[in-house]
Amino acid sequence: MSSNRAARDLDTSRPHSARMYDYYLGGKDHFAVDEQAAETVAAAYPGIFVCARENRAFMHRATRVLAREHGIRQWLDIGTGIPTEPNLHQVAQSVVPDARVVYADNDPLVLKYAERLMRSTPQGRTTYVEADVNDPEALLNAPELAEVLDLDRPVALSLNALMHFVTDEQDPYGIVGRLLAVLPSGSALALSHCTPDFAPDTWQKVTDIYTGAGTSVRFRSRDDVARFFDGLELLDPGVAVGHRWRPDAEPDGAGPLTDAEVSLWTGVGIKP
Repeated sequence: MSSNRAARDLDTSRPHSARMYDYYLGGKDHFAVDEQAAETVAAAYPGIFVCARENRAFMHRATRVLAREHGIRQWLDIGTGIPTEPNLHQVAQSVVPDARVVYADNDPLVLKYAERLMRSTPQGRTTYVEADVNDPEALLNAPELAEVLDLDRPVALSLNALMHFVTDEQDPYGIVGRLLAVLPSGSALALSHCTPDFAPDTWQKVTDIYTGAGTSVRFRSRDDVARFFDGLELLDPGVAVGHRWRPDAEPDGAGPLTDAEVSLWTGVGIKP
């Protein structure tokens, strides 16, 4: 897919989940329509900015833990989104310079910025694959993936704030199972997922906003998120609210975060 095609495929007439997420993070890669939709979400759920920030922070911590404590040197990051530095490969390579990372997304907007994802250390490798999580076989068979990742060695499957965009009808557990099935023992799943558990009425409003904008979502309970880790050995502290998963320090700001503000289940599991 060429960058020219990516530019043609960009639809700026309706809000886009990746651009809205960029707005939540304080980025600049969004349009007025995205800002308007994001502010509508924020009016219903002011914690959305905290949720987005804590999602990124979890990704950083999980990546460092897997690199330092579990010998992981390869990552497959699906649903990459618009690059926000430090990207996953920068975090991984700051710990292990020879880390290899494959980013995957089916969004032309992400392809437009994919060059930012390719700035690897000399010892490591990164690449970008245009692929859809709903077609795991096509992703796993992509030649770009085979050039960077050795599927005979452990790989961390990184699914951050992605699976709540996969509805029950799309078989989310089957998709994750098929991705994990090809990875060897010692591989890992790092996953974050928004939840209505702490404020169901608020998250129903968020669901309605996304659905009304043309993006299907399915925010899930803790038990439903825990199902993604079936058959894996969960690292402590198990499935936890984002800011409670191995925090580096107390969060900056006026006071401690509440679970309702964050509303994000996170976890890391190792394949036996």
